[in-house]
Amino acid sequence: MANTGAANNNTSGTVVIHQKDILNVTVTSLNPESNMLFNGNKNVGLNNQSTRGGYKVNENGFVNLPLIGDYKIEGQTIEEAQTEIAKKLSAFVKSPVVDIQLLNFKISVIGEVNKPSTFIITDENVNLLEALGMAGDMTVYGRRENVLVIRTENGRRTMNRLNLNKVESMDSPYFNLKQNDIVYVEPDKSKAVEYSQSTRLAPIVVASISALAVLAAVLLRR
Repeated sequence: MANTGAANNNTSGTVVIHQKDILNVTVTSLNPESNMLFNGNKNVGLNNQSTRGGYKVNENGFVNLPLIGDYKIEGQTIEEAQTEIAKKLSAFVKSPVVDIQLLNFKISVIGEVNKPSTFIITDENVNLLEALGMAGDMTVYGRRENVLVIRTENGRRTMNRLNLNKVESMDSPYFNLKQNDIVYVEPDKSKAVEYSQSTRLAPIVVASISALAVLAAVLLRR
């Protein structure tokens, strides 16, 4: 008989489940007839609410699953949750294997990038360079040597700056992004100087246009 356990997922072990997370739970087993008890006519497994809806972790850290009922899942990594849910399901189905995906794993990239936005990551695995690529890379003004990553975990906010010109930045715990991380690319000094110059020139340009308009009006009256 096959071992009861979690689906193989090399990246999920470090993703911790929190309140308000939305999970897609898929179960497979050696007995398709048993699967039908909670899968209906679907082959995707436990999630009879469809992968689009998922299972939401409530404010008390519980998720309500078919057959199992309320299950305390907050604080577990995805890998731990897969293993524990599979153990509980083994009382109902033969050799269940559980796979969990976080449907609301998101990061935000802002500042000097070409396409600042919030991105949904489907495989819970993204690093800083990949995130910048999704945002269209930095603009010509972006400071590659001083990229700020803002992270909130357990209600505590931390920040760290990475120099992407150095290969050592890949060893930083902030290089591989976590759920709800914010990446901020600062502008370099040249943009500040350019903005300052354009701000100073604006009144002069407006005044010149006004003077030309007055002169044109005078000439037209002749």
